[in-house]
Amino acid sequence: MLKSIKSVLVAFTEEGRGEKSSALAYALSLSQQADAHLTLQAASMRYAIPASLVGAFGAELVATENRRIEALAEAFAEKAKSSADLAGVTTTVETPTLVYANLCDRLLAYARVHDLAILDMEKDPVQRDRGMIEAVLFESGRPVLIVPPSCETFSAKRVLIAWDGSAAAARAVGDAMPFLDEADEVEILSISGEKDLSTSIAGADLAPHLARHGIAVTVRNVALTQPDVAGEIRHAATSFGADLVVCGAYKHSRLREWLLGGVTQSLLKDSTLPILMSH
Repeated sequence: MLKSIKSVLVAFTEEGRGEKSSALAYALSLSQQADAHLTLQAASMRYAIPASLVGAFGAELVATENRRIEALAEAFAEKAKSSADLAGVTTTVETPTLVYANLCDRLLAYARVHDLAILDMEKDPVQRDRGMIEAVLFESGRPVLIVPPSCETFSAKRVLIAWDGSAAAARAVGDAMPFLDEADEVEILSISGEKDLSTSIAGADLAPHLARHGIAVTVRNVALTQPDVAGEIRHAATSFGADLVVCGAYKHSRLREWLLGGVTQSLLKDSTLPILMSH
C-alpha cells in the first residue's frame, strides 16, 4: 500500500468539446490502492464576453453556451462520484464555473494542499489544458502525474527514473519515494551527450541512496542515440517495461521551447506511459 499518499487531486476542465478523461480512472485506481482521499475538480470554463462587443443576442448565445458547459461538468462530476462510491474511494467533488485565469488559480490552490495532482495529457502546446498542466507543474510546488490517453489503471511495479543530477530530478525522486518504495524494480537512466554531467551526481551514486531505503535498483548509463533526450527516455522506458516514468521538469521560455523544443515539452507531447514530474 502507498502509505504516505493520503490526498490525491484530479482535475478535469469541461470546454464543451466532449473530451474523455483517463486521469479520473487512473486517479480512482491509485486512490483505491493507497486508501487515499480523492478530490475531483470538475470545472467548467466560462466565456466572459462583454455585451457591448456582441450585443444582446450574442450575449444570450454566450450565456446559453456557458449553461451547457456547466451542465456537462456537473454531469461528469455526478458520474465520477458514483464511480468513486462503487470503488470505495472517499471523494470530495467541486464544480467551479470560472474564466480561465481564475480556474488556473483555483487549481493551483488545491494542488498545493494535496500529495499529488493527476491530470490528463494534452499534446497540443497551445491548448488551455496544456497551460494548466504547466501552471501546476511549475507553480504548485507539488508533484504532477500526467496520464496519457487510454491509461486507466495505476501500476508502478517497474519505475524508470530519468536522472541528470539536477535539483528538479532530485525533487522528483523525493516526491516519487512512495511509489519507489513499493516498486518491484527501479531503473536509473543517465544519458550522456546532451549536456555536461561532469559536476553532477551520477546515477551510480543515486543508487546506494535508494538501496538504503530497501529499493531494488539498477543503473543504466547510455550515450544519446535517439533524436533527443525525450526519445531516449521513451526508448529506455519501453525496453525496461516501465509502468511509470519519474523525471524533473525544466522550465524555459515558451519561445525557446517552440523554436528549439525541450525535454519537458517533448515528454508532455508524446508519451504512452504516465509521467511523474516535479520542478
